[in-house]
Amino acid sequence: MNSSDEVLKMCDVTMQFGGVVAVNSLSLHVNKNEIVSLIGPNGAGKTTAFNVVTGVYAPTNGAVFFDGAEIVENFPRGKMKKMYGGTERGKYNKRIEPTPDKITKAGIARTFQNIRLWKSQTVFDNVLIAKHLRRTSNVFSATFRLNAKEEKIQREETSELLRILNLYEVRNEICTSLPYGLQRRLEIARALATKPKLLLLDEPAAGMNPQETLELTEFIQKIRDDFCLTVFMIEHHMDLVMNISDRIYVLNFGALIAQGTPQEVQNNPIVISAYLGEER
Repeated sequence: MNSSDEVLKMCDVTMQFGGVVAVNSLSLHVNKNEIVSLIGPNGAGKTTAFNVVTGVYAPTNGAVFFDGAEIVENFPRGKMKKMYGGTERGKYNKRIEPTPDKITKAGIARTFQNIRLWKSQTVFDNVLIAKHLRRTSNVFSATFRLNAKEEKIQREETSELLRILNLYEVRNEICTSLPYGLQRRLEIARALATKPKLLLLDEPAAGMNPQETLELTEFIQKIRDDFCLTVFMIEHHMDLVMNISDRIYVLNFGALIAQGTPQEVQNNPIVISAYLGEER
């Protein structure tokens, strides 16, 4: 694939907290319509990498490109010039630090390792609120009900999305009353409501039983195809990762130690030793 197929590209991204380098000069790419997984032991820096992409953290060094445009860049400055512990500095001299809402508007949505639904709201309202990101109305138009047409369209779109994702029958339920697997599905539905091009899933199978994990595998493949999405995923369930991924990146202590197809990663002795367990 050529560079025009790259939906996400991370270049020399380092994230350092004080003297601790959580992510060390990470470079990777995710191509259009791929499902790419980022794996590694707990504390390897996976969620930190996601937080850089989505604007939660400004990286200490490096750059992020989305859909061909640079969306994040930073470089060590101030005290960090002396403290910097990354293996590379690269040629970065700009500060591009968008907030998470701007990243989401650009077309990147995410879920979280710990479910973050609006607990007192219904299933329907959880998804509808997410759609407000794309609203064009302002305080004036909302006060005088000049946005009624747009609101009607968003409510219709919310209903249709819930139907597609098999959540319509529980639309009026308080979200926390749902079984765990459906709460995970709802969180993904809420992310999809923002109409992303790139969907980041942070341990979507966490806490699921084997049957729920199998259903999730099919669900992720379905939404990738139905919504023409690119998916970048963190996951510890190796069965899910190996069954669903086009390519895999492996982190250990913040550094990239391997990449390739599921079969290549599965057979990589460095990965076996660091993460999947010793060969027997």
